[in-house]
Amino acid sequence: MPSLSLLVRAATLALLAVPIANAEESRPCAERSSVVRKLEERFGETLRSLGLHRDDGLVEVYSSEKTGTWTILLTHPDGMSCLLAAGQSWEQDVPQPTRTGGDA
Repeated sequence: MPSLSLLVRAATLALLAVPIANAEESRPCAERSSVVRKLEERFGETLRSLGLHRDDGLVEVYSSEKTGTWTILLTHPDGMSCLLAAGQSWEQDVPQPTRTGGDA
C-alpha cells in the first residue's frame, strides 16, 4: 500500500495538473516553473540530474537529502512538465559493487 506522503505528493501534483493527452495514457502535467516550485516548497526536492529524452524532452530527477523523497519529470520543449515517477528512500551516490573472482 502506498505511504501517505506518496499519496499526498500524487494529489498535490494532480491538483497542479493540466492533462496532456497521449496515445497510450495521460500523465499529470503542469507548467515546469510551478511544478519545480512545489517540489521545493513541499518536499524540499531540488534538481539532481537530467538527460535528453528521445522525443526532445528533458528527463529531470529531483530529490531531497533531508526527506529521501524523489520525483522524475519529463519536461517538454513547450515548458510543460509531466510526472513520470515519485517515491522515497532516494540514494544519490550509490557505491559500485566490488567485483570478486573472474569474469562472469
